[in-house]
Amino acid sequence: MTKEPIASVQGKDTLRMQTAPQSVMPTLTFGSLDSRFIERKLFPSLYQMVPNDVHEYTGMIHLLRHFKWTWIGLLTVDRFSGERFLQGFLPLLSLNGICVAFIAKIRPWAYPDGISKYLKNEFDKISAAMASKANVFLVYGPVVMDILIHYFNTVQLSVGKVWLVTSHWDFKSTSEKLCDMQPFQGAISLSVHTNEPLGFRTFLQSVNPSETKENCFIQDFWETTFNCSLKISNVGDETKNGCTGEEKLESLPIHIFEMSMTGSSYSVYNAAHTVAHALHAMHASGSKHRSWVARGNLQNLQPWKLHPFLRSTSFNNSAGETIQFDKNGELIVGFDVTNWATFPNQSFLRVKVGRLNLWAPPGKELTIQDESILWHRQFNQAVPISVCNDNCHPGYSRKKKEGKPFCCYDCIPCPEWKFSNQTDMDACTECPEDQYPNLYRDQCIPKVISYLAYQEPLGITLALSAIAFALITMLVIITFMKHQNTPIVKANNRSLTYMLLISLLLCFLCSLLFVGQPQWIICLLRQTSFGIIFSLALSSMLAKTITVVLAFMAAKPGSGMRKWMGKKLANSIVLSCSCIQVGICTLWLNTSPPYPAMDMHTLIGKIIVECKEGSTSMFYCVLGYMGFLAIVSFTVAFLARKLPDSFNEAKHITFSMLVFCSVWLCFVPAYLSTKGKYTVAVEIFSILTSSAGLLICIFFPKCYIIVFRPALNKRAQLKSRKD
Repeated sequence: MTKEPIASVQGKDTLRMQTAPQSVMPTLTFGSLDSRFIERKLFPSLYQMVPNDVHEYTGMIHLLRHFKWTWIGLLTVDRFSGERFLQGFLPLLSLNGICVAFIAKIRPWAYPDGISKYLKNEFDKISAAMASKANVFLVYGPVVMDILIHYFNTVQLSVGKVWLVTSHWDFKSTSEKLCDMQPFQGAISLSVHTNEPLGFRTFLQSVNPSETKENCFIQDFWETTFNCSLKISNVGDETKNGCTGEEKLESLPIHIFEMSMTGSSYSVYNAAHTVAHALHAMHASGSKHRSWVARGNLQNLQPWKLHPFLRSTSFNNSAGETIQFDKNGELIVGFDVTNWATFPNQSFLRVKVGRLNLWAPPGKELTIQDESILWHRQFNQAVPISVCNDNCHPGYSRKKKEGKPFCCYDCIPCPEWKFSNQTDMDACTECPEDQYPNLYRDQCIPKVISYLAYQEPLGITLALSAIAFALITMLVIITFMKHQNTPIVKANNRSLTYMLLISLLLCFLCSLLFVGQPQWIICLLRQTSFGIIFSLALSSMLAKTITVVLAFMAAKPGSGMRKWMGKKLANSIVLSCSCIQVGICTLWLNTSPPYPAMDMHTLIGKIIVECKEGSTSMFYCVLGYMGFLAIVSFTVAFLARKLPDSFNEAKHITFSMLVFCSVWLCFVPAYLSTKGKYTVAVEIFSILTSSAGLLICIFFPKCYIIVFRPALNKRAQLKSRKD
């Protein structure tokens, strides 16, 4: 077995040795292994008792991702090994969304005559690194840690940083004369996995140099460590007292001697047992070498014949762990995640807080007890944050800063129709159609169904207004029917008067179709009934106006207009004008009828339940035809307004049609500019206002005379006024 890592052997000589035939002696390494030596075809006789560099790089990535550290600093030795580390590690950082704030390359110790200049240069590099916003520093190489310790003990600076240390260095490797180790409080390192074999601690507690005189190593260690002498004669060594035999290894500080088994010792332990089990397997196989193994005469055993047994070795050691190699000759073992606690008395403690097993299923490689980790005091036991800038909270998305690494970004609010419910989202996403973002854009909430309902103030106000006007219209009808034989009712065609009143009554009532949740049949009736009823009302007014004109013209001597007088002409006008609108509505219903629909995008946070026109052009044809009738009625009434007649309605019709046209001219822009239930409210308001204008302007003067001035409602009064 080799005590030094195989990676320390020169690559060229090693390549020549390992590419020889399988007669090469099996080599087991228990130190850190250079990843260049993992190619099984080139190094078939190499057996690795520890993970190689590639696995350690991957392990560091798992740690960084676990704690969500994306902005880190790298301190590495300024030598070939450091460059090789950067070449292997930097691509992994980029692939996992981690950026490097800086790379500080520390040169090894210089010669004594240049130590001052050397230290100043390296200390300047470290000081610049300490000023970085990054809170996590990954350190590669024992030389770098030694310089860092010297730096902190020189400048007496204690800053809150998280030190990630690779397995190439151990705190115990530092000199006994340590100064202040407080800056490294809470450091985390990956170390080769270890476990304590059965009886190991008991063995250490029972070690006595007087009982192991044949072991020179223990004798020398004991004298050096406890500063005593085991020799009977202490001539020439007056400074040392004799060892009492009461010295205990467990009383030594941890940086001098550790009672638990380290990763390197555990690897040596497993290596020895692996060879022993391979020899045992060879003996049990019934081969011709059984006698050699049984007699302990292994010098004549050709080493290369041990390879098949080493490759297939699988056993449980005394610590209860399975020891076996994978197809690349690597021991299936991971790393321990170690947290270092330092104390003011220059002592420190190693605490195992997790395990990294890269052979575990994806997502389960790292198991770590976050609550067991002791961080630097400046972090107040909160998990440190190391990012280029503050995280983008839910409701925001990231926008890359120009000229900066991809980990540096600005946080921009999500648009009003999008949301983000996680930290550091690259882009905001749209909510489902039936939901919308809340005020903070960090979650979606259900949209509210919106339509003009009877339960809301606007809906009930419009509905009550329609009913009130309908009742008033009914009252006018009753009044006219009660006084139907009076001159003011009989004037200007009584049948047309009743027809106009009934159509106005229906106009008020049809506005109720626009209140409430739209249904299929309601959508079919809304606009078509509105168009036909209003056309009937306008046709009646046009017929009344034409009747007034014809009556005046027929009153002239020798006029031939008398033959046109009568109900036939009036009824023909009403019927023909109304039938045209009926034809337009019928065509509309047969081609592209209105239908109920849900508009989820017009208003944020609302689902508008509405009646779509189906064909917008047909809807405007209905409105256009109504406008045409209104303009014709207004024109005729305007021309006939000054005709001499006591009960001439042309004046009232002129004013009523002026109100009607003004209302519907304002309706078009208002209808197009409103959304949702307010669009419906605008149409209802226009229906009620225009109908009320007709009712008030035409019939209230007559009702006033009938109810309050009955003296004027007599034929004699009519004749006297004509005269």
